[in-house]
Amino acid sequence: MTQGLHRYHESGQSHFITFSCYRRQARFRSPAVYDLFLTCLEDTRRRFGFCIYGYVVMPEHVHLLMNEPKRGTLAQAMHRLKLSFAKRVRALRPTFECGPFWQPRYHDRNVRDAREFTAKLRYLHRNPVKRRLAPDPAAWEWSSSRHYALREIGPVEIESAWTARDRETRERGGPPRIFLNPG
Repeated sequence: MTQGLHRYHESGQSHFITFSCYRRQARFRSPAVYDLFLTCLEDTRRRFGFCIYGYVVMPEHVHLLMNEPKRGTLAQAMHRLKLSFAKRVRALRPTFECGPFWQPRYHDRNVRDAREFTAKLRYLHRNPVKRRLAPDPAAWEWSSSRHYALREIGPVEIESAWTARDRETRERGGPPRIFLNPG
């Protein structure tokens, strides 16, 4: 058991989650492996009923900005996500390296206000740029940045002002409004 680890759940706050590949090894080595993780993330999001506000999948770790699940606990959702992905990646590539895919556990930080939320979202989107994996955040395919920059609908449903407005419009029976990025 990790000493000094305090998790504050059922707080109504968002969570900034980080988990790493085993021994921080770069285990995401192909687009198919990245894509499979996003499929598992969306499956888990639907199964547990949580919102994803932002994500980035890096070669050796993952960051998620999310809320608490409606069904089950955050720990159960993270366990299911990591386990389902590890099983499916082995089926995709039976010759994949032996041993665990993930480090045990995950790091969880409660996001206490809008300022911290914006900082965490910016941090995770800029991570590939900082690591020189992409020239700008929207160029990294395995991130929610394209949703915010281009209003792109990707493999993982992102909860944002756009998706909320579109949901309200659908509930009223009208077509979704299109907002163009003036940049």
